Amino acid sequence: MRFITTFQLYDFFDTLISLGVAFVLGTLIGAERQLRLRTAGLRTNVLVAVGASAFVDLAMHLDGAGGAVRVIAYVVSGIGFLGAGVIMKEGTNVRGLNTAATLWGSAAVGSCAGADMVAQAAALTVFVLAGNTLLRPLVNAINRTPLDVQTAEVDFDVTLTVDNEAVADLRDKLVERLEAAHYPVGDVEVIDRADWAEIVARLTSTAVNSAELDDVVAALERIPGVRHATWDSSTRD
Repeated sequence: MRFITTFQLYDFFDTLISLGVAFVLGTLIGAERQLRLRTAGLRTNVLVAVGASAFVDLAMHLDGAGGAVRVIAYVVSGIGFLGAGVIMKEGTNVRGLNTAATLWGSAAVGSCAGADMVAQAAALTVFVLAGNTLLRPLVNAINRTPLDVQTAEVDFDVTLTVDNEAVADLRDKLVERLEAAHYPVGDVEVIDRADWAEIVARLTSTAVNSAELDDVVAALERIPGVRHATWDSSTRD
């Protein structure tokens, strides 16, 4: 049995320290996630940190720093697949990105612990926790700020609800009116409904004047065949 001849007490304690540090620091990160009822909570973050630490520590013992570097590269790419599992798309909203990024941070903490960089692992844990807690008030304040369509990076869509028989003519008029107001159109989509259709024009402008675009939409709504006209903005991914 090779274990008897290869076992070294010093290396074993070194591994225990690495795994223990990863466990404690992963617990700190996971506890914050668990308190906020995130998909990846306490146990997931602990297992990610400990797992990453175990792989890096194993590589360190078998092949030194060179082996650890190769394993860390695989940990970085492999954790991406785990993170993808917690990302969900609900309509136009994407949820779970922060949770996935936290898992990535837990893997980095574990990798540092496995490489015997305990101080660096602790420092990284502080930064991950700070990102998830101290920055939250700033995020909430920014989200409560009214959208300034003249400076924000957003997409603008002008939508006409029209009679089916007038689609072709109104499509051209929509483009003409917008370009006359110095809002060039990048793309026009026609969505067929039962007895009516929607013409959606996406502007290439990076900023608009709300009052000007309101006037253009009001003028479009007065065109015969147009049932309703509106415009909206959406933030870019």
